[in-house]
Amino acid sequence: MDSNDKGKDKRRRDPFDIFGFNDRFFDEFFNDPVMDDFRRMAEEMMRILTNAKPGKSYVHGYSLRIGPDGKPHLEEFGNHRVKSSEGKSIISEDREPLTDVIEGKEEVSVTVEIPGVEKDDIDLSVTEHQLEITVNTAQHKYHKKIELPVDVKPNTTKATYKNGILDVVIKRMNRQKKDTKGFRVNIN
Repeated sequence: MDSNDKGKDKRRRDPFDIFGFNDRFFDEFFNDPVMDDFRRMAEEMMRILTNAKPGKSYVHGYSLRIGPDGKPHLEEFGNHRVKSSEGKSIISEDREPLTDVIEGKEEVSVTVEIPGVEKDDIDLSVTEHQLEITVNTAQHKYHKKIELPVDVKPNTTKATYKNGILDVVIKRMNRQKKDTKGFRVNIN
């Protein structure tokens, strides 16, 4: 072991090292402040991998989209991180599904990936501001609250589920009247 190897052992392990990005060419690129989100993602992945239990399946990912304001919006999906009764951070069996929200002139469309369940397993609730999706079966647990980009009319909600994809369409609210009660949605 030469003196350069000893220095590497003492420094904090860089999560990007596992990808082979540890040479000088990449140092300047990965030390750029723009890379902070990617570094945080890699560190989170290392935490999940070090706490993973054999035989268990874990999902953790990121969706990056450019919003109507022209700014990037980073959204996480997958297993939730929760605190145990001892205060330790553990990975929950509940998953936050990947979602896509599209605001149209007349309606809001939401697409949610919920594989491995039947339509009757999905509990879907809508208020004028929020859509909540819950699945609680022995094999699959999903939960997500989605803040809608505009006020909607909950009683106009239409939902379909096919091949693991839940599509929800809700008409936009007229500016005059607001409905504060939630609306339970049947899925076709």
